[in-house]
Amino acid sequence: MRATQDQLTRRDGRRRMFAAGILAAILTFTSACTAGDGGKSAGWHGGGESAPKAAATITEPAADAKDVPASTGIAFTAKDAEDTTVELKDSAGAAVEGTLAADGKSWLPKGALKYAEAYTATVTATGDDGKPAQATSTFTTMARPAKQIRVSSFLGDNQVVGVGMPLIVKFSRAIPEDYRDDVQRRMAVTSTPAQEGIWHWVSPTEIRFRPKEFWKAGSAVSYQVQAGGLPLGDGWYGRADLSVDIKTGPAVIMTVDNKTKRMTVTKDGKVIKTVLVSLGKKSTPSSSGTMIVIEKLRKTVFDTLEELGPEEGYRTKIDYAQRLTWGGEFIHAAPWSEGKQGSVNVSHGCVNVSMKDGAWLFANTRIGDPVTVKGTERKLANGNGWTDWNMSWDEYVKGSALPYDPDAAASPSAEATPGDTDETPSAEPTA
Repeated sequence: MRATQDQLTRRDGRRRMFAAGILAAILTFTSACTAGDGGKSAGWHGGGESAPKAAATITEPAADAKDVPASTGIAFTAKDAEDTTVELKDSAGAAVEGTLAADGKSWLPKGALKYAEAYTATVTATGDDGKPAQATSTFTTMARPAKQIRVSSFLGDNQVVGVGMPLIVKFSRAIPEDYRDDVQRRMAVTSTPAQEGIWHWVSPTEIRFRPKEFWKAGSAVSYQVQAGGLPLGDGWYGRADLSVDIKTGPAVIMTVDNKTKRMTVTKDGKVIKTVLVSLGKKSTPSSSGTMIVIEKLRKTVFDTLEELGPEEGYRTKIDYAQRLTWGGEFIHAAPWSEGKQGSVNVSHGCVNVSMKDGAWLFANTRIGDPVTVKGTERKLANGNGWTDWNMSWDEYVKGSALPYDPDAAASPSAEATPGDTDETPSAEPTA
């Protein structure tokens, strides 16, 4: 993470624009917008009265700067100020909505600024004498870039998901490692009730968020990515901002024990169902670990003939299938193994249940519900599905491009009943 102005300078010679939250390190700029007679701050016209105690200086963007990224915010210093406000207006005088950072040293617009537009920033600092001191700076944003990266969310607005559901954001192009902290600073998660969590880079094109513990049942969760106009390396910029609002349903958690050959289903902490199961046989064991229901298919066909060949492969119609891994492990109805369920493992790695129990599970679970399998011969490989909960919290934190701050917990909603149709995520929002 860059801590000084020199470190903020890229190898290509173009200094990157600041990101909200790290501005203390770039406050060594000299303002060109606090001029006045006798060195008084701009905006103060004393006429014999004493100058205000407070002083304000805009450090970023520099006065009269050109080609400023549309993601820019306002960095400033405010000396001896009890109250500080920031105002940003476009060339027509329209005010831009924004938020003052918690450290009181920066301000970030609510969304990306317009391209090729002149803006004027005004910082007003007021001391205990009640006299305001102002600093102003005018700058012009860059033209719309030709190279833009799309940002998309796996989840759509108003979806109701299970309490294990990670928030999944994808980029249409790999984000260089040196820019991922900037992206994270422009990503926010709020939840009601408030819950602690962190973003974790799964790959250069995908980042996920999970809370420290499972989401609380009935939570309202919103997440935003202010990527519009954000420099993302090699001349690429974020195409637009993204915002998604979802809810969590009841806390439905499935636990499968190979020793007893049973699945225990709890809802909001109470056992509501015990299901007999048959897991993977020794040659094709089920994976032990914590998985998430990725998709639900009322009817499907499992076809492994090409993968396993005519002797080991099969093509079978399946009812009530719930995917757990990318490798092909599902919970599903298996009427052919009902006589073995609860006593012997005969599957190819899936969790076999009866037709009756398969229908019940399908009707009472949703995408994002967690499933933990215990006591099998094979451990779940991280990355084989949504394995965010198969990692310890300490491991998960290591996937963040920013240092973990427990005080930055999510802050500021419910149940839907799945039907007998396939359940798949709604259309992905894309920015």
